[in-house]
Amino acid sequence: MAVRKTRWVASVQTDSTHPPPGLFTKSASTIAKALASKSVSPKGPGSGMRMLTYFVNRAGRGLSEERRAELEKAKSLFSRTIERRRKANGRKGAV
Repeated sequence: MAVRKTRWVASVQTDSTHPPPGLFTKSASTIAKALASKSVSPKGPGSGMRMLTYFVNRAGRGLSEERRAELEKAKSLFSRTIERRRKANGRKGAV
């Protein structure tokens, strides 16, 4: 019998974001709004975007086309939110 190795991503732990359970099953606008909040992404919106990208990459082929499209839409909405904040703060770099 072959021993199944665990994948390195199974042991990844982060304290940079605190998404509520089930967040990534919700609508794109809900995901983007939640990730933009300080309670979910206390280190800033960049950590929220990384968490969303990590989730999409980690789910891989297990995501349906509809779910992947909704998550990509969330990334787009969240990216626009980050850009608006940068412009409002008069900054070109990170928020």
